[in-house]
Amino acid sequence: MGDTPHYDVIIIGTGAGGGTLAHRLAPSGKRILVLERGGYLPRERDNWESTAVFVKGKYRAPEFWFDKHGDTFPPEVNYYVGGNTKFYGAALFRLRPEDFGELRHHGGVSPAWPIRYEDLEPYYTQAEHLYRVHGRHGEDPWEGPAGAQYAYPPVEHEPRIQQLSDDLEKAGLHPFHLPVGVNLSQDENGRATRSSVCIRCNRVDGFPCLVRGKSDAEVVCVEPALEHPGVELLTDARVIRLETDPTGRRVSGVVVRLAGDEEARYAADVVCVACGAVNTAVLLLASANEHHPRGLANSSDVVGRYYMRHNNLALMAVSKEPNDTQFQKTLALNDWYLGADDWDHPLGGIQMLGKSDAEQIHGEAPRWAGAAMPDMPFEVLAHHAVDFWLCGEDLPLPDSRVTLDGDGRIHLALDESNNVEGLKRLRHKLQHMLGRLGMHEHHLLPRSIYLHKGMPIGATAHQAGTVRFGDDPATSALDVHCKAHDLDNLYVVDTSFFPSIGAVNPSLTAIANALRVGDHLLERLG
Repeated sequence: MGDTPHYDVIIIGTGAGGGTLAHRLAPSGKRILVLERGGYLPRERDNWESTAVFVKGKYRAPEFWFDKHGDTFPPEVNYYVGGNTKFYGAALFRLRPEDFGELRHHGGVSPAWPIRYEDLEPYYTQAEHLYRVHGRHGEDPWEGPAGAQYAYPPVEHEPRIQQLSDDLEKAGLHPFHLPVGVNLSQDENGRATRSSVCIRCNRVDGFPCLVRGKSDAEVVCVEPALEHPGVELLTDARVIRLETDPTGRRVSGVVVRLAGDEEARYAADVVCVACGAVNTAVLLLASANEHHPRGLANSSDVVGRYYMRHNNLALMAVSKEPNDTQFQKTLALNDWYLGADDWDHPLGGIQMLGKSDAEQIHGEAPRWAGAAMPDMPFEVLAHHAVDFWLCGEDLPLPDSRVTLDGDGRIHLALDESNNVEGLKRLRHKLQHMLGRLGMHEHHLLPRSIYLHKGMPIGATAHQAGTVRFGDDPATSALDVHCKAHDLDNLYVVDTSFFPSIGAVNPSLTAIANALRVGDHLLERLG
């Protein structure tokens, strides 16, 4: 492989963790190499076509993993500059302060973090401003304190969603504007308008943004980072293993498979891994050597374990009145996040999804759409659809884990019955309210096409927890700065570090933590 180029920092991955870290370090003048296993996502008409994105899964990685029974499934992963933020819904929530402490659920205990909400709060504010989050702190009674208001006002509800918000308030609940990362114009009163071209046709949830209006890591972080002369990006560069020096205490080489199966080797004073919770664990496990026989950073045997991905339901209600909403993703509800009057355990949160269209509904027709409302054509059903995302906490279990077999194939074991009672009760709460919300009372239909997956285990969009951080090297892989206990120069900055996942989208927490780790590295690097 020839001479080994040396950098101050190598960052593996360009998503919410890696891309944000590159942005934080770029102005330092350090020599930084960013490695991305994919290329740039092509900007083309299919970016906004439901059939291409959801039904055919055009942009999903063409790979299959194995479940605990040995059956294959297509995971919901995408390998492009910007990582999975190219396809995320840009719902950028903070965890609740209670999520950082021990929480008792119906199905078990969600463990405490080694840091508090207050430690991450300044970085949450910075992350919200960096990723152009539109929202209004203070609307959600159960959110934590914020050091500053959002830099951008919330996206105003369109009429049908405003009516939904009003009806929820009449029912004694506390709906609030969903914090969403988009690039919007403002009217003369300072309100975020929906006329901006970037959300003209509702292509946010699960779609890449053709006009770059979504706050993804490529647009917000990677491109500005590359304007600094010390930062290099190498695409189509899959890292296949990390090598250590003779002491086993430092990563001495990053081995990369380039296009055409050519291999190259790079070195750095600091190596930061941000491949996503599954692939980060895979890389560390695949890097086993005589000093680290169970894989790098794995003397505690936790690498790959405690995998989480949320307990989620994508549901479509049928409005009695037409729903002409274009940008539907503007409302959320956390009244039952930590419990309910009739139950002492957390249920989770509710938020709006991107609007269903006829192509998505038609893609579900063999399962439910035609049988549910046979007298309503798909186009009419789509015109009356109101779409919800229900999110409950998935608890970290040691046997929910990522492993590799002898051929290097990825196996993902998952207990799909883990702590699901709260989510069932959350669905019942919504179901029982449909009549008061102007919906047909008995029609709350599943939208698994949203995840373009064949099996529930394939829903890996919220993956987390496989390289958890903590104070004790016997029970965690990383310290509080996300540095491996076992190695002096290896960091992990994606959602792998989560010891628990809460019940909100994990992206903002990954972004905030990357900024926090970035400040630590700037101090370390001088």
